Amino acid sequence: MFGILRYIFKIVFFFLALPWIYAFVLNFIYPPITITQINSLIDGYGLQRDYISGNEIPDNALWAVVSAEDQKFATHNGFDLEGIQKAFEKNKEDEKLRGGSTISQQTAKNIFLWQGRSWLRKGLETYCTFVLETVLSKRRILEIYLNIAEMGRGTFGIEAAGQYYFDKPANELNPSQTAHIIAALPSPKKYNVNPPSAYITRRAKWIQAQVQNLKDVPELRQIIENKP
Repeated sequence: MFGILRYIFKIVFFFLALPWIYAFVLNFIYPPITITQINSLIDGYGLQRDYISGNEIPDNALWAVVSAEDQKFATHNGFDLEGIQKAFEKNKEDEKLRGGSTISQQTAKNIFLWQGRSWLRKGLETYCTFVLETVLSKRRILEIYLNIAEMGRGTFGIEAAGQYYFDKPANELNPSQTAHIIAALPSPKKYNVNPPSAYITRRAKWIQAQVQNLKDVPELRQIIENKP
C-alpha cells in the first residue's frame, strides 16, 4: 500500500511541476502549439499564426487588449475578484454565461488547457494562472497572449490577424484597426471584423476611449511602454 501511495505521489508531483518548468521556458520562447490551435486544425479552420517578438508588438495593441479585456491587469495577482463576483451575479440573472477571466487566466487557459466550462478545468486554470503570475512578468504575459490568442477562424495572434483582416503586419495597424481586431475577443468566430459588424464598430470606439483614460495609470504605462 505504501508503495502505491508513493507512486501516486510521484505522479501528482510530476504533473504539478510541469507547469512551473514550462512557464520558466516561456520566458524565452512562445508555445510551440496550444490545444486551441490543435482543435482549430481538427475542426478544419486551419492554423494561421506568425509569432513576433515583444519589441515588435505595437503599443497600441498592448493598450487595446488591456482596455478591452482586463483594465486592472497591472494591479491584480492574476484574479479580478470584483469582476468574478459581477460575472457570478449576472450569470444568476441571465442564461447567457459571462466570464470574469483576466488576461492572465486567459493566457493560462490558452497555454495549458482546453476550451470549455467545468469545475475541473477552472481549478486547473486557477493553478496555472498562479504559476504564470509567479514565473513570468506582466509584460511577458501580455506578449504571449497577443501572440497565441485566437483572433479569427484559425487565426492566432495580432500579427496574423493584421495580415488576415487588413493585409498589414501588426506594426503597421493604426489604433482603430487594432481596436477592431481586439473588439472581437473573446469570441472571434462570432463577429465580423472587416467589414465590421455594428457591435464591433461600437466596441472598437469604446476601446479607443478606454485607452485614452488608462494611459494616465502609471502602473500600466510602466508595463506597456518599457520595452523588453
